[in-house]
Amino acid sequence: MMASSYNAKEEDGHITVSGPGTLKSKKPDNTAFKQQRLPAWQPILTAGTVLPAFFVIGLLFIPIGIGLYVTSNNIKEFEIDYTGTAPSSPCYNCSVNFSWNSSRPCSCSLPFSLEQPFESNVFVYYGLSNFYQNHRRYVKSRDDSQLNGNIDSLKSPSKECEPYAHSDNKPIAPCGAIANSMFNDTLDLFFIDPNGTRIQIPLTKRGIAWWTDKHVKFRNPGGDSPNLTSVFQGTSKPVNWHRPVSELDSDPENNGFINEDFIVWMRTAALPTFRKLYRIVQKKSHLLPTLPSGNYTLEVVYNYPVRSFDGRKRMILSTISWMGGKNPFLGLAYITVGAVCFFLGVVLLVIHHKYGSRNNSADIPN
Repeated sequence: MMASSYNAKEEDGHITVSGPGTLKSKKPDNTAFKQQRLPAWQPILTAGTVLPAFFVIGLLFIPIGIGLYVTSNNIKEFEIDYTGTAPSSPCYNCSVNFSWNSSRPCSCSLPFSLEQPFESNVFVYYGLSNFYQNHRRYVKSRDDSQLNGNIDSLKSPSKECEPYAHSDNKPIAPCGAIANSMFNDTLDLFFIDPNGTRIQIPLTKRGIAWWTDKHVKFRNPGGDSPNLTSVFQGTSKPVNWHRPVSELDSDPENNGFINEDFIVWMRTAALPTFRKLYRIVQKKSHLLPTLPSGNYTLEVVYNYPVRSFDGRKRMILSTISWMGGKNPFLGLAYITVGAVCFFLGVVLLVIHHKYGSRNNSADIPN
Protein backbone atom coordinates (compact mmCIF):
# COMPACT_ATOMS: atom_id res chain seq x y z
CA MET A 1 0.00 0.00 0.00
CA MET A 2 1.46 3.35 -1.15
CA ALA A 3 1.23 6.34 1.16
CA SER A 4 -0.14 9.58 -0.29
CA SER A 5 1.86 12.78 0.10
CA TYR A 6 0.27 16.15 0.84
CA ASN A 7 1.84 19.62 1.04
CA ALA A 8 0.29 22.47 2.99
CA LYS A 9 1.24 26.13 2.97
CA GLU A 10 -0.26 29.30 4.33
CA GLU A 11 -0.83 32.35 2.11
CA ASP A 12 -2.69 35.56 2.97
CA GLY A 13 -4.20 34.05 6.08
CA HIS A 14 -5.60 30.86 4.55
CA ILE A 15 -4.16 27.40 4.02
CA THR A 16 -3.83 25.78 0.63
CA VAL A 17 -3.40 22.01 0.53
CA SER A 18 -1.93 20.41 -2.58
CA GLY A 19 -1.60 16.80 -3.43
CA PRO A 20 -3.82 13.97 -4.61
CA GLY A 21 -7.44 15.01 -4.32
CA THR A 22 -6.49 18.62 -3.49
CA LEU A 23 -9.24 20.80 -1.98
CA LYS A 24 -8.46 24.47 -2.65
CA SER A 25 -9.97 27.29 -0.66
CA LYS A 26 -12.72 29.34 -2.37
CA LYS A 27 -11.97 32.44 -0.36
CA PRO A 28 -11.55 35.49 -2.71
CA ASP A 29 -8.18 37.11 -3.02
CA ASN A 30 -7.38 39.78 -0.49
CA THR A 31 -7.69 42.70 -2.93
CA ALA A 32 -9.65 45.94 -2.65
CA PHE A 33 -11.86 44.96 -5.60
CA LYS A 34 -12.69 41.41 -4.57
CA GLN A 35 -13.09 42.34 -0.92
CA GLN A 36 -15.32 45.31 -1.86
CA ARG A 37 -13.15 47.92 -0.22
CA LEU A 38 -13.18 50.35 -3.16
CA PRO A 39 -13.96 53.94 -2.18
CA ALA A 40 -17.51 55.08 -3.05
CA TRP A 41 -19.37 58.37 -2.86
CA GLN A 42 -22.36 58.12 -0.60
CA PRO A 43 -24.28 61.39 -0.75
CA ILE A 44 -26.05 62.34 2.43
CA LEU A 45 -28.92 64.76 1.92
CA THR A 46 -28.72 67.48 4.51
CA ALA A 47 -30.29 70.89 4.85
CA GLY A 48 -27.01 72.46 3.82
CA THR A 49 -27.09 70.71 0.43
CA VAL A 50 -30.81 70.47 -0.36
CA LEU A 51 -31.90 74.01 0.49
CA PRO A 52 -29.32 75.78 -1.74
CA ALA A 53 -30.24 73.45 -4.61
CA PHE A 54 -33.92 74.44 -4.39
CA PHE A 55 -33.11 78.14 -4.24
CA VAL A 56 -30.59 77.98 -7.10
CA ILE A 57 -33.07 76.14 -9.36
CA GLY A 58 -35.78 78.64 -8.50
CA LEU A 59 -33.58 81.68 -9.07
CA LEU A 60 -32.36 80.31 -12.41
CA PHE A 61 -35.60 78.94 -13.85
CA ILE A 62 -37.84 81.91 -13.07
CA PRO A 63 -35.79 84.51 -15.05
CA ILE A 64 -35.32 82.04 -17.92
CA GLY A 65 -39.08 81.37 -17.99
CA ILE A 66 -39.89 85.07 -17.95
CA GLY A 67 -37.50 85.66 -20.85
CA LEU A 68 -39.01 82.81 -22.89
CA TYR A 69 -42.55 83.97 -22.15
CA VAL A 70 -41.84 87.59 -23.10
CA THR A 71 -40.09 86.48 -26.30
CA SER A 72 -43.05 84.29 -27.23
CA ASN A 73 -45.51 87.12 -26.61
CA ASN A 74 -43.50 89.47 -28.82
CA ILE A 75 -44.16 87.17 -31.79
CA LYS A 76 -47.01 88.56 -33.86
CA GLU A 77 -49.66 86.15 -35.02
CA PHE A 78 -52.96 86.48 -36.84
CA GLU A 79 -55.47 83.70 -37.46
CA ILE A 80 -58.62 83.54 -39.59
CA ASP A 81 -61.07 80.62 -39.77
CA TYR A 82 -62.44 79.95 -43.25
CA THR A 83 -64.24 76.63 -42.65
CA GLY A 84 -67.57 78.10 -43.72
CA THR A 85 -69.88 76.46 -41.18
CA ALA A 86 -71.89 79.61 -40.44
CA PRO A 87 -74.41 80.80 -43.09
CA SER A 88 -72.90 84.30 -42.85
CA SER A 89 -69.42 83.03 -43.79
CA PRO A 90 -68.23 83.84 -47.34
CA CYS A 91 -67.13 80.20 -47.70
CA TYR A 92 -70.46 78.71 -46.55
CA ASN A 93 -71.67 77.80 -50.04
CA CYS A 94 -68.34 76.19 -50.89
CA SER A 95 -68.45 74.13 -47.69
CA VAL A 96 -72.05 72.96 -48.11
CA ASN A 97 -72.03 72.32 -51.85
CA PHE A 98 -68.60 70.74 -52.08
CA SER A 99 -68.27 67.89 -54.58
CA TRP A 100 -65.21 65.85 -55.51
CA ASN A 101 -66.48 65.50 -59.08
CA SER A 102 -67.01 69.21 -59.67
CA SER A 103 -65.12 70.48 -62.71
CA ARG A 104 -65.16 74.08 -61.46
CA PRO A 105 -63.56 74.65 -58.06
CA CYS A 106 -65.40 76.89 -55.62
CA SER A 107 -63.73 80.13 -54.53
CA CYS A 108 -64.45 82.53 -51.69
CA SER A 109 -62.96 85.77 -50.36
CA LEU A 110 -62.51 86.68 -46.71
CA PRO A 111 -61.63 90.28 -45.81
CA PHE A 112 -59.54 90.96 -42.72
CA SER A 113 -57.35 93.71 -41.32
CA LEU A 114 -54.01 93.83 -39.51
CA GLU A 115 -53.83 96.38 -36.72
CA GLN A 116 -50.04 96.10 -36.41
CA PRO A 117 -47.45 95.68 -39.17
CA PHE A 118 -45.57 92.39 -39.48
CA GLU A 119 -41.81 92.83 -39.65
CA SER A 120 -39.20 90.36 -40.89
CA ASN A 121 -40.24 87.23 -42.79
CA VAL A 122 -43.88 86.22 -42.34
CA PHE A 123 -44.79 82.54 -42.34
CA VAL A 124 -48.17 81.50 -43.74
CA TYR A 125 -49.62 78.32 -42.21
CA TYR A 126 -52.77 76.34 -42.82
CA GLY A 127 -54.33 74.78 -39.76
CA LEU A 128 -56.68 71.81 -39.35
CA SER A 129 -58.67 70.76 -36.29
CA ASN A 130 -60.15 67.38 -35.36
CA PHE A 131 -57.91 65.66 -37.93
CA TYR A 132 -56.21 62.64 -36.34
CA GLN A 133 -53.02 62.18 -38.32
CA ASN A 134 -51.63 60.24 -35.35
CA HIS A 135 -53.91 57.23 -35.93
CA ARG A 136 -51.78 54.07 -36.09
CA ARG A 137 -53.13 52.73 -39.38
CA TYR A 138 -53.01 56.20 -40.95
CA VAL A 139 -49.36 56.73 -39.97
CA LYS A 140 -48.37 53.33 -41.42
CA SER A 141 -50.26 53.86 -44.68
CA ARG A 142 -47.31 54.87 -46.85
CA ASP A 143 -44.43 53.32 -48.78
CA ASP A 144 -41.14 55.01 -47.88
CA SER A 145 -39.28 52.98 -50.48
CA GLN A 146 -41.60 54.28 -53.18
CA LEU A 147 -41.21 57.85 -51.93
CA ASN A 148 -37.43 57.43 -52.08
CA GLY A 149 -37.61 56.75 -55.82
CA ASN A 150 -37.49 52.95 -55.94
CA ILE A 151 -38.83 51.78 -59.31
CA ASP A 152 -39.92 48.37 -58.01
CA SER A 153 -41.97 49.97 -55.22
CA LEU A 154 -43.44 52.39 -57.74
CA LYS A 155 -44.87 49.47 -59.73
CA SER A 156 -45.64 47.26 -56.69
CA PRO A 157 -46.66 49.41 -53.70
CA SER A 158 -46.40 48.12 -50.16
CA LYS A 159 -49.37 46.29 -48.63
CA GLU A 160 -49.37 48.94 -45.91
CA CYS A 161 -50.90 51.30 -48.48
CA GLU A 162 -54.09 49.27 -48.83
CA PRO A 163 -56.82 50.15 -49.72
CA TYR A 164 -55.00 53.04 -51.45
CA ALA A 165 -52.41 50.93 -53.27
CA HIS A 166 -54.17 50.33 -56.61
CA SER A 167 -56.81 52.13 -58.64
CA ASP A 168 -58.20 51.01 -62.01
CA ASN A 169 -55.79 48.05 -61.90
CA LYS A 170 -52.85 50.45 -61.75
CA PRO A 171 -50.47 51.13 -58.85
CA ILE A 172 -51.13 54.44 -57.11
CA ALA A 173 -48.23 56.88 -56.88
CA PRO A 174 -47.90 58.05 -54.18
CA CYS A 175 -49.82 55.32 -52.40
CA GLY A 176 -51.38 55.32 -48.93
CA ALA A 177 -53.96 57.18 -46.89
CA ILE A 178 -51.59 60.03 -45.94
CA ALA A 179 -50.93 60.99 -49.56
CA ASN A 180 -54.57 60.45 -50.53
CA SER A 181 -55.73 63.00 -47.91
CA MET A 182 -53.20 65.70 -48.88
CA PHE A 183 -54.32 69.26 -48.18
CA ASN A 184 -54.98 71.03 -51.50
CA ASP A 185 -56.70 74.34 -50.78
CA THR A 186 -55.15 77.32 -52.57
CA LEU A 187 -54.58 80.43 -50.44
CA ASP A 188 -53.71 83.86 -51.86
CA LEU A 189 -53.23 87.16 -50.01
CA PHE A 190 -54.10 90.61 -51.36
CA PHE A 191 -53.37 93.97 -49.77
CA ILE A 192 -56.03 96.64 -50.22
CA ASP A 193 -54.31 100.03 -50.40
CA PRO A 194 -56.13 103.25 -49.36
CA ASN A 195 -57.14 103.82 -53.02
CA GLY A 196 -58.93 100.47 -53.09
CA THR A 197 -56.39 98.78 -55.37
CA ARG A 198 -55.76 95.07 -54.77
CA ILE A 199 -52.07 94.23 -54.59
CA GLN A 200 -51.20 90.52 -54.48
CA ILE A 201 -48.70 89.52 -51.82
CA PRO A 202 -45.94 87.31 -53.33
CA LEU A 203 -45.79 83.97 -51.54
CA THR A 204 -42.66 81.81 -51.67
CA LYS A 205 -43.33 78.08 -51.98
CA ARG A 206 -39.69 76.93 -51.90
CA GLY A 207 -37.87 76.33 -48.62
CA ILE A 208 -40.93 75.26 -46.61
CA ALA A 209 -39.85 71.61 -46.16
CA TRP A 210 -37.03 70.19 -44.05
CA TRP A 211 -33.74 69.92 -45.93
CA THR A 212 -33.32 66.24 -45.00
CA ASP A 213 -36.79 65.44 -46.30
CA LYS A 214 -36.27 67.31 -49.55
CA HIS A 215 -32.84 65.87 -50.36
CA VAL A 216 -32.71 62.53 -48.54
CA LYS A 217 -36.07 60.92 -47.76
CA PHE A 218 -37.97 61.98 -50.90
CA ARG A 219 -36.65 61.38 -54.40
CA ASN A 220 -38.20 61.09 -57.83
CA PRO A 221 -37.71 57.80 -59.70
CA GLY A 222 -35.25 57.93 -62.56
CA GLY A 223 -32.54 60.21 -61.17
CA ASP A 224 -32.18 63.92 -60.53
CA SER A 225 -33.76 65.24 -63.75
CA PRO A 226 -36.22 62.62 -64.96
CA ASN A 227 -39.05 62.99 -67.45
CA LEU A 228 -41.79 62.67 -64.85
CA THR A 229 -44.50 62.01 -67.40
CA SER A 230 -42.73 58.91 -68.70
CA VAL A 231 -41.47 57.82 -65.26
CA PHE A 232 -44.97 57.80 -63.76
CA GLN A 233 -46.58 56.32 -66.88
CA GLY A 234 -48.60 53.25 -65.95
CA THR A 235 -49.43 54.55 -62.47
CA SER A 236 -52.60 56.15 -61.18
CA LYS A 237 -53.07 59.30 -59.13
CA PRO A 238 -54.45 59.03 -55.57
CA VAL A 239 -58.23 58.72 -55.49
CA ASN A 240 -58.91 62.18 -54.00
CA TRP A 241 -56.34 64.07 -56.06
CA HIS A 242 -57.39 66.31 -58.94
CA ARG A 243 -54.16 65.79 -60.90
CA PRO A 244 -51.29 63.28 -60.97
CA VAL A 245 -48.11 63.67 -58.96
CA SER A 246 -46.13 64.57 -62.08
CA GLU A 247 -48.23 67.75 -62.49
CA LEU A 248 -48.12 69.18 -58.97
CA ASP A 249 -45.92 72.09 -60.07
CA SER A 250 -44.54 73.53 -63.28
CA ASP A 251 -41.12 73.85 -61.64
CA PRO A 252 -39.21 70.58 -62.33
CA GLU A 253 -37.23 71.01 -59.11
CA ASN A 254 -40.46 71.16 -57.10
CA ASN A 255 -42.50 68.47 -58.80
CA GLY A 256 -43.30 64.83 -58.23
CA PHE A 257 -42.30 63.27 -54.93
CA ILE A 258 -40.02 66.23 -54.13
CA ASN A 259 -42.88 68.75 -54.21
CA GLU A 260 -42.51 70.66 -50.93
CA ASP A 261 -46.25 70.97 -50.26
CA PHE A 262 -46.46 67.19 -50.54
CA ILE A 263 -43.39 66.66 -48.33
CA VAL A 264 -44.76 68.98 -45.62
CA TRP A 265 -48.06 67.09 -45.58
CA MET A 266 -46.38 63.69 -45.37
CA ARG A 267 -44.74 64.61 -42.04
CA THR A 268 -47.70 63.62 -39.86
CA ALA A 269 -48.76 65.68 -36.85
CA ALA A 270 -48.86 64.30 -33.31
CA LEU A 271 -52.05 66.11 -32.21
CA PRO A 272 -55.50 66.40 -33.83
CA THR A 273 -55.21 70.20 -33.98
CA PHE A 274 -52.13 71.20 -35.94
CA ARG A 275 -50.68 73.66 -38.40
CA LYS A 276 -48.35 73.14 -41.34
CA LEU A 277 -46.22 75.64 -43.21
CA TYR A 278 -47.84 76.70 -46.48
CA ARG A 279 -45.86 79.69 -47.79
CA ILE A 280 -43.34 82.36 -46.76
CA VAL A 281 -43.65 86.11 -47.33
CA GLN A 282 -40.06 87.25 -47.79
CA LYS A 283 -39.03 90.66 -46.44
CA LYS A 284 -38.02 92.87 -49.37
CA SER A 285 -36.83 96.05 -47.66
CA HIS A 286 -35.33 96.91 -44.28
CA LEU A 287 -37.19 100.21 -44.31
CA LEU A 288 -40.68 98.86 -44.94
CA PRO A 289 -42.63 96.19 -43.02
CA THR A 290 -43.25 92.87 -44.73
CA LEU A 291 -47.01 93.18 -44.17
CA PRO A 292 -48.06 96.73 -43.32
CA SER A 293 -51.10 97.38 -41.18
CA GLY A 294 -54.30 97.80 -43.14
CA ASN A 295 -56.97 95.85 -45.00
CA TYR A 296 -56.37 92.52 -46.68
CA THR A 297 -58.31 89.83 -48.52
CA LEU A 298 -57.76 86.09 -48.32
CA GLU A 299 -58.71 84.36 -51.57
CA VAL A 300 -59.44 80.66 -51.09
CA VAL A 301 -59.92 77.97 -53.73
CA TYR A 302 -61.99 75.57 -51.63
CA ASN A 303 -60.81 72.04 -52.52
CA TYR A 304 -60.51 70.37 -49.11
CA PRO A 305 -63.74 69.29 -47.31
CA VAL A 306 -63.80 69.01 -43.52
CA ARG A 307 -67.53 68.81 -42.72
CA SER A 308 -67.52 64.99 -42.81
CA PHE A 309 -65.33 64.80 -39.68
CA ASP A 310 -66.46 68.07 -38.03
CA GLY A 311 -63.11 69.64 -38.72
CA ARG A 312 -62.14 73.27 -39.09
CA LYS A 313 -59.72 75.07 -41.38
CA ARG A 314 -57.80 78.25 -40.72
CA MET A 315 -55.03 80.41 -42.14
CA ILE A 316 -52.33 81.70 -39.78
CA LEU A 317 -49.84 84.52 -40.31
CA SER A 318 -46.91 84.46 -37.91
CA THR A 319 -43.45 85.85 -37.38
CA ILE A 320 -40.72 83.90 -35.57
CA SER A 321 -37.96 84.59 -33.07
CA TRP A 322 -34.72 82.85 -32.09
CA MET A 323 -36.83 80.23 -30.24
CA GLY A 324 -39.12 79.54 -33.22
CA GLY A 325 -42.84 80.22 -33.41
CA LYS A 326 -45.20 81.42 -30.74
CA ASN A 327 -45.29 78.93 -27.86
CA PRO A 328 -45.90 80.31 -24.35
CA PHE A 329 -45.95 76.83 -22.78
CA LEU A 330 -42.16 76.53 -22.47
CA GLY A 331 -41.86 79.85 -20.63
CA LEU A 332 -44.78 78.99 -18.32
CA ALA A 333 -43.24 75.58 -17.60
CA TYR A 334 -39.93 77.16 -16.54
CA ILE A 335 -41.71 79.73 -14.37
CA THR A 336 -43.87 77.04 -12.71
CA VAL A 337 -40.95 74.73 -11.93
CA GLY A 338 -38.83 77.61 -10.62
CA ALA A 339 -41.66 78.95 -8.45
CA VAL A 340 -42.41 75.49 -7.00
CA CYS A 341 -38.73 74.89 -6.18
CA PHE A 342 -38.35 78.32 -4.57
CA PHE A 343 -41.54 77.80 -2.53
CA LEU A 344 -40.38 74.36 -1.36
CA GLY A 345 -37.03 75.85 -0.42
CA VAL A 346 -38.72 78.47 1.76
CA VAL A 347 -40.95 75.83 3.41
CA LEU A 348 -38.02 73.50 4.11
CA LEU A 349 -35.95 76.42 5.44
CA VAL A 350 -38.70 77.29 7.94
CA ILE A 351 -39.03 73.64 9.00
CA HIS A 352 -35.28 73.30 9.41
CA HIS A 353 -35.04 76.53 11.41
CA LYS A 354 -37.85 75.42 13.70
CA TYR A 355 -37.08 71.74 14.19
CA GLY A 356 -33.48 71.30 13.04
CA SER A 357 -31.94 71.94 16.48
CA ARG A 358 -33.97 69.23 18.19
CA ASN A 359 -32.37 65.94 19.18
CA ASN A 360 -33.60 63.45 16.62
CA SER A 361 -32.27 60.42 18.45
CA ALA A 362 -35.06 58.41 20.07
CA ASP A 363 -34.71 56.12 23.06
CA ILE A 364 -35.63 52.63 22.03
CA PRO A 365 -37.04 50.66 24.99
CA ASN A 366 -35.72 47.22 25.68
